[in-house]
Amino acid sequence: MRFLHRDGTTVHLSYSTGMHPAETLDGLLTQLRAYCEPVRRRLGLERLGIGLWLSADTVRGLDTTPRALAALRGDLDRRGLEVVTLNGFPYQGFGAQRVKYRVYRPDWAQAQRYEHTLALARILAALLPGDAAEGTISTLPLAWRTVYDDERAARARTALADLGARLDDLADTTGRSIRIALEPEPGCAAETTAEAVEPLRAIGHDRIGICVDTCHLATSFEEPGPAFAALAAAGVPVVKTQLSAALHAEHPARPEVRTALAAFEAADDSRFLHQIRTPAADGLRGTDDLGPALAGGALPETGPWRALFHVPLHATPAAPLTATLPVVNEALAHLIGGERALTGHLEVETYAWQALPPALRPRTAEQLVDAVAAELAFARDLLTEHGLKELP
Repeated sequence: MRFLHRDGTTVHLSYSTGMHPAETLDGLLTQLRAYCEPVRRRLGLERLGIGLWLSADTVRGLDTTPRALAALRGDLDRRGLEVVTLNGFPYQGFGAQRVKYRVYRPDWAQAQRYEHTLALARILAALLPGDAAEGTISTLPLAWRTVYDDERAARARTALADLGARLDDLADTTGRSIRIALEPEPGCAAETTAEAVEPLRAIGHDRIGICVDTCHLATSFEEPGPAFAALAAAGVPVVKTQLSAALHAEHPARPEVRTALAAFEAADDSRFLHQIRTPAADGLRGTDDLGPALAGGALPETGPWRALFHVPLHATPAAPLTATLPVVNEALAHLIGGERALTGHLEVETYAWQALPPALRPRTAEQLVDAVAAELAFARDLLTEHGLKELP
């Protein structure tokens, strides 16, 4: 979907195909037919934006086989789908039964990440609609924190600075502008937007900016207003924003709250990490996953807990839990509610429907199509409430 901001900026709204990952091009084409086109039809749209996730194997095939890339572009056009953004964070195996820490490998100190992202940029340049101003690619915020030392940090900065120069070359040869967005996430080397400022300044290239994930922002208890003001003061562009809500437990010590959290943990005890954060006197405290937090003793229980579950925007969990939709709303007020649009690419990123408890989980392909369409319709309403005008 496309919207017009009062300053004349076209704002794109896409939904992430990470919720139905495919490891091959044939699998991807099947997902476009089974899910993406039906979502577009359910919404009554002539075209629908999708944020593609492409596995490493698929990227290699598309980057080296012009016929395959042309086939993908043709299929997107036939199904009324457009791509202005890619999710370059997961490298491969995103649909595996156990992802956990694997999603952070390779990191930006490893050559595979550079090569993969540059190939994604070439692919996106070929997939962009003719009237799109630019394409964006979100990527991991440097590395997972435990493997990141000064030497690896220097390698990551060098790789990203070089990538910026290569993106300049790509723009010169294709006429298509592609930008990369580091996505802060709890547990990573750049856990918050504040922690992303210094490395992005060190990289020092205007094609390398930040992707603000509102679920991650909320999990880290960052206030949108100060966060965006600090990014603007540092000259860090908000290249892309992912719209999703985190899980909020106001009183984690209460038995009924623990039971409700345990239902989320049981629904996805082996696939993804669900980082937990809570404010404490000495700053944020946290665990890498929900299980250790529920086991007791790892976190204080006097303040609220937030868990990195991507809760659907329109599907508030049952009491006593809530979702951080107010953070999403406040973020949008700063991003697109003012006199100037701070970003042109928004992506609904509820990628883990099957990781939700049974009451929130679609059970059939048709139910998933309905759920995705409902969340996109909800997001559309949020954008128009903040003053954007939907374009045909």
